[in-house]
Amino acid sequence: MSVGRATNAVVFTFGPGLAVAVGWLLSTYGVPALLLLSCSLSVASSATWLLSRLTEGRAQVRSRCAAPGCDFQVSTRGVDAAEARRWQETAADHPLHRYRNPRP
Repeated sequence: MSVGRATNAVVFTFGPGLAVAVGWLLSTYGVPALLLLSCSLSVASSATWLLSRLTEGRAQVRSRCAAPGCDFQVSTRGVDAAEARRWQETAADHPLHRYRNPRP
């Protein structure tokens, strides 16, 4: 099993597992079934989304413009070293510089 599939398996198992745990805890307090269902589904979707975004962020490579004050950046994922280097050069030599705090 590849690392990506193993990570996805953990992410998509943890979210529903956490939802079941929260649902079980809420059911001991006598929470109505529809409210229990909506809380469990929201916990499952939130936990799955958060974990998938965190694991996605680890796999991305960001290349930024080297010009002072320019906030241009390129994010790549799943590219080889040569392609990542090309994007790094593109970010360093892009024609449009965007500044957060332009000076007069």
